[in-house]
Amino acid sequence: MNTGENSRVDWVDIAKGVCIIFVVMMHSVLGVENEAGARGWMHAVVAFAQPFRMPDFFLISGLFLGLVIDRPWLRYADRKVVHFAYFYFLWLTIQFLFKAPGIVAESGLSGAFSAYILAFVQPFGTLWFIYLLPVFFIVTRLLKGTNVWLILIIAGALETLPIHTGWLVIDEFCSRFVYFFAGYAFAPAIFRIAEWLRQRPQIALAVLGVWALINGWLVFHPASEPFSAWIPEESYTSGGLGGWSSVPLISLIAGFAGALAIVSVSALIAGSLSSWQKAVAPLRWLGAHSIVVYLAFFLPMAIARTILLKSWIITDIGTISLLTVISGVLGPVILYGLIQRIGYGQFLFQRPQWAHIDRTTASREALVTAESST
Repeated sequence: MNTGENSRVDWVDIAKGVCIIFVVMMHSVLGVENEAGARGWMHAVVAFAQPFRMPDFFLISGLFLGLVIDRPWLRYADRKVVHFAYFYFLWLTIQFLFKAPGIVAESGLSGAFSAYILAFVQPFGTLWFIYLLPVFFIVTRLLKGTNVWLILIIAGALETLPIHTGWLVIDEFCSRFVYFFAGYAFAPAIFRIAEWLRQRPQIALAVLGVWALINGWLVFHPASEPFSAWIPEESYTSGGLGGWSSVPLISLIAGFAGALAIVSVSALIAGSLSSWQKAVAPLRWLGAHSIVVYLAFFLPMAIARTILLKSWIITDIGTISLLTVISGVLGPVILYGLIQRIGYGQFLFQRPQWAHIDRTTASREALVTAESST
């Protein structure tokens, strides 16, 4: 299996496709429920995915880092820092243009300007993932050569401890770095596990069945006192139901178990590509373009939510949530397709040549896609 940086690994793309759908689902479903003031049947799906949704995304983001971590600092910074900084600045500005009228109405022009400036140190809206990845890339590079198990123990402790500073970068770093670093440190083992399960679908299905039952019990079974008091507030705001899966330490284990379950599911799906090529192809495409979806889903999601809730054509909250999810996923795909077809607007999802600090790379690549450095 070729795992080079610019090659595509089928099960990795499938896993990223699954994860981006779950991410859009969380924002869509919780947004609809917040506006409607009621929960729908889609909330159960969001809650089930809550323990592993972001852990898996970060674990996969670290998988290929070992192939490029020894590059010269200039090229490394170009591909792992400047790359994401460009997309963060661009899409922060785009998102802010849509949200600025509401901020101006509430806080005035000075308040809107302050909010925009603050977003460069306190990530704005859904873009915190794009902001945090370069931080992980830099920290991991600086820690290279340090004992892996020591880093994992410290990172695991940070995930478990009740660290709530109010600064998103610090809080999310503490909550997520352990998964990213594990993806980097254990990439060879993860690829071996995926290949082993791919060749043994019956065993993989049995393991997944057991995991699904345990994960479901942990998610939907309320934690008892005093453990429920330890559950962080962020767990509830991301779809959690106060179950055992949100209790510190258990959440760490559930996160890794769920991430490996997504790896297993993806390996199984990849193993059936010859039989289900047409059915799986869209999921692989979503995974290969996951950041395209992540950057742009906010607008079609918001439009669909507003129209569906105000039209009263559909009144079931779960159905409205599902349609909003579909809009959030398909909207960026349609936009990307239009841009590729008409030839204008590539800068939205591709880094122009001028946005490079490594000119040797820029001379070989006139455009670098949003996906090439993840």
